[in-house]
Amino acid sequence: MSVAPHFERGADGVHIVARTPRRRKGRIHDLTIWWREIDRVILILVLTLMGIGIVGVAAGSAASAHRLSTAAKTLDELMFFKQHLAWLTMGLAVMFGSSMLSRENARRGAILLAGGMFLLLIVTPFVGHEINGARRWINLGASFQPSEFYKPAYTILLAWILSWRVRDPQIPVIGICFGVLLASVGLLMLQPDFGTAMLLAGVCLVLVITAGLPVQRIGIAVGLIFSIVIAAYFFYDNARHRIDAFLGGSEAYSQVDLARRTMLSGGWFGQGLWMGSRKNSLPEAHTDYILSVIGEEFGLLAVSAIALLYCALVVRVLWRLKDEEDLFTILAGTGLASLLGGQAFINIAVNLQLFPSKGMTLPLISYGGSSMIALCLTVGLLLAVTRRNPFLTRDGLPVGHGGMRR
Repeated sequence: MSVAPHFERGADGVHIVARTPRRRKGRIHDLTIWWREIDRVILILVLTLMGIGIVGVAAGSAASAHRLSTAAKTLDELMFFKQHLAWLTMGLAVMFGSSMLSRENARRGAILLAGGMFLLLIVTPFVGHEINGARRWINLGASFQPSEFYKPAYTILLAWILSWRVRDPQIPVIGICFGVLLASVGLLMLQPDFGTAMLLAGVCLVLVITAGLPVQRIGIAVGLIFSIVIAAYFFYDNARHRIDAFLGGSEAYSQVDLARRTMLSGGWFGQGLWMGSRKNSLPEAHTDYILSVIGEEFGLLAVSAIALLYCALVVRVLWRLKDEEDLFTILAGTGLASLLGGQAFINIAVNLQLFPSKGMTLPLISYGGSSMIALCLTVGLLLAVTRRNPFLTRDGLPVGHGGMRR
């Protein structure tokens, strides 16, 4: 128990006249404040998606295990399901831990993470190990994908840079942001990881528009992003091959075509858990094409419900931010929501044969090691930056002024 001095002003100055005991705030008190300040609707939506992911990975685990088994080694049918539960447990610890950060500490930690992951992106093409033709993984005691952790950190970094314009409108925030974007895209294309590069470009565009910059500058930003896409097609072999293969009907096309057919084969209500057969032909039934597995076994109604959950998550974040006055909070929350929603949109579009294969997981549902932990970190940062004192809001005070503990 700590003590706090009691001050009293007299004719000859201020005196300490007494000391009163003050109970040190414990962990239970901090958890109570955290529970009051976070958006519980966002948390429920996220946990619902995770629960769907557990069932989805259970449905696709056997198909992937059979496909990856060899004559020398037969994989356990539930191997990926068991590993998914382990990764999800670690991810939940990361999510809840990061959500307890103050807004200021979340910003500082994300900026430091962005710097560290950027350095790893530089060395990954040279020292990383290759899987399926891509060198995206690096081993630092455990194998992980730096680009996955870079995505939420990059989003917070851009939000922080764009918020500088409040202090000094003359700072060239657009130029700085696009410098960060071009450097990031260049490093990702060396791996190659065209899907993540385009996702980061989309997040940058959303943040620039949300920041309320002049229309001329937004037009320049849109033009630069489209220039990156066009240049990628003509000068970046991986992007050109994927697009040509998708349009020309090669093996890459057959994969997304098979994914769409697998999804539609379940009809509206599905064939039942472990009753699907088309999933056995999918190359990544537990990761990239898990939505097709869910469609086959649980039906198009389940697929529609998942799409609506992602839409609800994005809308809820935007609704949470509608009364916010702090520009950084608005940008960070919007950027992280667009990161989750954008990745979900890309994965769903691939499974519907609208986009070429991107090697991108369905957020919070697909199996994944570093991907799942990084996505849980994204949600944790989102919960942290959108924390709000409900009593200040109830009293009609501005949310941006003391809306949460700094």
